[in-house]
Amino acid sequence: MSFWDNFWNIIWVIFWSFAFVAYLFALFSVVADLFRDHKLNGWWKALWIIFLIFVPFLTVLVYLIARGRGMAERGAKEQKQVQQATNDYIKQVAGASPADEIAKAKALLDAGTITQDEYNSLKAKILA
Repeated sequence: MSFWDNFWNIIWVIFWSFAFVAYLFALFSVVADLFRDHKLNGWWKALWIIFLIFVPFLTVLVYLIARGRGMAERGAKEQKQVQQATNDYIKQVAGASPADEIAKAKALLDAGTITQDEYNSLKAKILA
């Protein structure tokens, strides 16, 4: 066996390993999309899963061709929802702006809840 025989065997192993990993990514994407799609009937989901078990490569290929556009739309919609939830959480945790906090303290001062000295100390803390 020569060096080139071993070299091409290594290239084939790398190629088939890449193809297998790409197939696994596609398979998991299809399964995730099946459960993400709320418009698809449960029986259709079960049928897709059965075909994925018995004829996996062909089923993934057919699914990507037949439902690829909807798959991309559902993925984009989910990403948008996740981004919105993240932004809402950040706004909630970050609290109000310094101007809002000073306005709240001024309202407390005007209502007589706090004294002028307390207002001044709150304002100093907020602006610090």
